[in-house]
Amino acid sequence: MQYTKLGNSDLNVSRICMGCMGFGDAKNGQHSWTVDEEHSREIIKRGLDLGVNFYDTAIGYQSGTSEQYVGRALRDFAKRDEVVVATKFLPRTQADIEAGITGQQHIERMINKSLENLGMDWVDLYIYHMWDYQTPLYDIMEGLNHIIQAGKAKYIGISNCFAWQLAKANALAEKEGFAKFISIQGHYNLIFREEEREMAKLCAEDNIAMTPYSALAGGRLAKAPGETSKRLEEDHYAKLKYDATIQQDSKIISRVAKLAKQYGVSMTEVSLAWLLTKVTAPVVGATKPHHIEDAAKSVELILSKEELAYLEESYVPHPLVGVMAQNTAQSAKEKQVWQIGNQKI
Repeated sequence: MQYTKLGNSDLNVSRICMGCMGFGDAKNGQHSWTVDEEHSREIIKRGLDLGVNFYDTAIGYQSGTSEQYVGRALRDFAKRDEVVVATKFLPRTQADIEAGITGQQHIERMINKSLENLGMDWVDLYIYHMWDYQTPLYDIMEGLNHIIQAGKAKYIGISNCFAWQLAKANALAEKEGFAKFISIQGHYNLIFREEEREMAKLCAEDNIAMTPYSALAGGRLAKAPGETSKRLEEDHYAKLKYDATIQQDSKIISRVAKLAKQYGVSMTEVSLAWLLTKVTAPVVGATKPHHIEDAAKSVELILSKEELAYLEESYVPHPLVGVMAQNTAQSAKEKQVWQIGNQKI
């Protein structure tokens, strides 16, 4: 395994981050393909054995049971200061807003519940899961700064946002002396490269770590055309993200399969080897031990410039989908004016 610093932080992370959305009680979540605690522990233990020290979960994954599984496994199998744990919080609900719960109060409640689920005193990276258009940005940034000052999180990251939003948030943080976002967890892989338009350039300029999710496109970049799996069949959210572009994406997937055959490696290794030339640490979901084993091997595979170009040249622009499509719709409808004191921004 290889390791690197996570953006502008002192966190030393493995080049592969284990995505833990597939862990948790399926009865308490939206996904039927999640694995139980016994199998989650097996996968986490295998990841640790392979040198993976970076684990990403969220309070929204299976009603907090993902956090619970991850926390118990890491407490049993690792020393706290030898792993980097990230979790995420969701925006306020409409009921929260109507009850008068402020953004800062919401963040405090969310981090406290996550720490309880994890059985930990702090998280290394606390991630703003998606942009909250109903809460002032100042409220969010000050609330996150408070939890860092309280020692409940070491650093903060953000997910599912546009480059202008990340730049605006960090500019506000710099102006007010708040903690800045050190990482972005966006949607980025070989068949969805829209992050290269603006986000990648901002991150390179400001040394913000890119830790993209859907690194294998919900398994599509790990399976030859025609192959299937329970995840591919039952992950309806991934279908929403990728089914509309199957024809254009299949050309790239076929090239991944061809290179994998030439090298005698898995398609996962080829797909992630490409992504590792672009980002700090992709978040790779695992529901079987061999998923994390193939991901770990990808760090060792070096593709030539010609092979990278071969994988890239068939790409065509893709429409925004999933959370980011919703983000676009929210942005278009937005009427709220954020304020810092009496100053409108």
